[in-house]
Amino acid sequence: MEDRWLSVDEIGSYLGIKRDTVYKWISEKAMPAHKTGRLWKFKKDEIDKWVRTNGASDKSSTHDDDN
Repeated sequence: MEDRWLSVDEIGSYLGIKRDTVYKWISEKAMPAHKTGRLWKFKKDEIDKWVRTNGASDKSSTHDDDN
């Protein structure tokens, strides 16, 4: 069951970010996400690839340690 879909809370926990940041990255940084009904779902391998290609990096990126 390693290739299951992850929720917003699960992907936030995996990346060490808050759920608000997940939603912001979906809209502002093209974070790979799939909407099923009202819920966003994520594949861990897509997120890993996105992070490796600097999808989450930006000089003005959101840092949760500021909160």
